Amino acid sequence: MSMEREIGRSKRGRRVYAFDDIAVVPSRRTRDPQDVSIGWSIDAYHFDIPVMAAPMDSVVSPVTAIAMGKLGGLGVLDLEGLWTRYENPEPLLEEIRSLDAAGATVRMQQIYAEPIKPELVTARLAEIRASGVTVAGALSPQRTQELYETVVAAGVDLFFIRGTTVSAEHVSKSVQPLNLKKFIYELDVPVIVGGAATYTAALHLMRTGAAGVLVGFGGGAASTTRATLGIHAPMATAVADVAGARRDYLDESGGRYVHVIADGGLGTSGDIVKAISVGADAVMLGSALARATDAPGGGYHWGPEAHHAQLPRGNRVHVGSVAPLDQILFGPSPVADGTANLMGALKRSMATTGYSDLKEFQRIEVVVSPYSSR
Repeated sequence: MSMEREIGRSKRGRRVYAFDDIAVVPSRRTRDPQDVSIGWSIDAYHFDIPVMAAPMDSVVSPVTAIAMGKLGGLGVLDLEGLWTRYENPEPLLEEIRSLDAAGATVRMQQIYAEPIKPELVTARLAEIRASGVTVAGALSPQRTQELYETVVAAGVDLFFIRGTTVSAEHVSKSVQPLNLKKFIYELDVPVIVGGAATYTAALHLMRTGAAGVLVGFGGGAASTTRATLGIHAPMATAVADVAGARRDYLDESGGRYVHVIADGGLGTSGDIVKAISVGADAVMLGSALARATDAPGGGYHWGPEAHHAQLPRGNRVHVGSVAPLDQILFGPSPVADGTANLMGALKRSMATTGYSDLKEFQRIEVVVSPYSSR
């Protein structure tokens, strides 16, 4: 049965699904949540939980990156954020939190116009490394050529190239684009790239030698990409398509496994469950962790799209503060809406549906929900 629908006489479109559109189905057995493993590994690095904190100033500071590492996850520092532009970004964070909504975008553009200082990149990564946790930092494709030598010299374990969309085939008549394949081949650390949202784009990224692909485009809580650019990739279909590329690349490459990381549209524990059910190995969380009382955003959340100098594609949004970071991840939850004890919920869902580890859970039966959450 074709998934395509007629939009008009000259155009057809494929029916795709968001996490809200699907649900997982219990199997014939159940398990004790204590017997469920949610650990995962990428390259030489093992994590107790399949969670990365997104490289956004409202989510990850050097302090929260360290805290995430000690809690068993990975904090990814935005190497183009306030911590690499200002010696002391705390007054700026406080100002961003207090901005009037009408003027927030313009003032944030001014704050982020401050140049990135390579010595601060080095210092922030050194601070994280000194704590003994895995060190990860992210650059946009545009800044990668300029700053990657500083980043690698500072000692990252995992290097992220993260943009609204990242392609293996960027075409430009005016600037020399980043040759991803050559860049990854010459680098000594595993590189995780994204976002990608289609089978073909992901397959091309996998062929560059990337260790992981971030899946997502315009679906985050603070993103206005759909309204601004008309681009959106409902996440359940996007993750399943990229997982299909992973499967085919595994055959094509003779056994090289590339990790699929869902990045966007993951506001609740149920979304995390569904992301893994359709093929994600791990998730990258933004707004879900910005709700921590100890998050740098102090109840507000914004991404790099919010302060783009020419075409902002995001807002500073109020997400509120629910609980400390450890309770957001492991409980006990003070709320019943899926915004706290994220890992407890994942374990319970896997146990209730009869699965013992993440790889097994990727094979769970999924249905298209016959109801709407609206």
